[in-house]
Amino acid sequence: MELIFLGTGSGVPSKERNVSSIALKLLQEQNSIWLFDCGEATQHQILRTSIKPRKITKIFITHMHGDHIFGLPGLLSSRSFQGGDELLTIYGPKGIKPFIETALAVSGTHLTYPLEIVEINEGCVYDNANFTVTAQKLDHGVESYGYRIKEKDKPGKLLVEKLDKMGIKPGPVYQQIKENEFVTLGNGRVIRRDHFLGPDKKGRIVTIMGDTRFSEAYRSLAAHSDVLIHEATFDKHKADLAHAYFHSTTTQAAQLARLSNVNKLVLTHISSRYQSNSDAEMLLKQARTIFPQTELADDFYHITIESANGRYHR
Repeated sequence: MELIFLGTGSGVPSKERNVSSIALKLLQEQNSIWLFDCGEATQHQILRTSIKPRKITKIFITHMHGDHIFGLPGLLSSRSFQGGDELLTIYGPKGIKPFIETALAVSGTHLTYPLEIVEINEGCVYDNANFTVTAQKLDHGVESYGYRIKEKDKPGKLLVEKLDKMGIKPGPVYQQIKENEFVTLGNGRVIRRDHFLGPDKKGRIVTIMGDTRFSEAYRSLAAHSDVLIHEATFDKHKADLAHAYFHSTTTQAAQLARLSNVNKLVLTHISSRYQSNSDAEMLLKQARTIFPQTELADDFYHITIESANGRYHR
């Protein structure tokens, strides 16, 4: 599981930061890539990575402001020329369906792959054997959502030594034990899987917040996340401005991370007023005074989550 930040700016692109888009690479888990928001020039950013657009099978839109959606028509069109033939599903607030359909229709764009558009409400928006995605409404000027991506727990390791002591030797029966609650051995003995498996391997959790004012109401959405991605449009001294424009500050994002017991906080959606290295250091320092396990994302910042509660590397 790997996160790649394709755009980390707010409002308008700058030389240092493109507008919002985050890729969640699930190549080992799902053989696919999920995109969260798709601001202008996202496909140009993708060209500077190893991401293959045909591998993008889901796009989750947090809200309908232009810096989060204006890259969609171009990306959808280009995917047709880049080998994409698998179903692509787009999830987003009310309005995402007519926006996409109109953009494709008036531009005469014909896709070579099936496209599904789902206008969401709060609650579970996606569920399969490996993942669930839950959405919660946020406090923004338009309908905005945060997404909690939860990998389902996996069965623990097979206790081979215990099986060996019972005379159960390696072979197809080991796979049968892994896959079935009860297994009948050749001698007629029935054994229970849970007696021969270690603790479940906890699934990883990533929470991606759309644009929002700070609220403690989001604690359950972010709770115990391995990574919480939160907007930090303004520094702590501009809390009044953040509130007026339905955004958050560095310290507010850090406060939610602390309240939610997350492992790591990554700040993004940075205002173009902060462009120097000293600005970035200032923003990061503000957040770390409240939540030390904070990083400030630049464009193309990436983080690999190897296991729940745990191992990361950039």
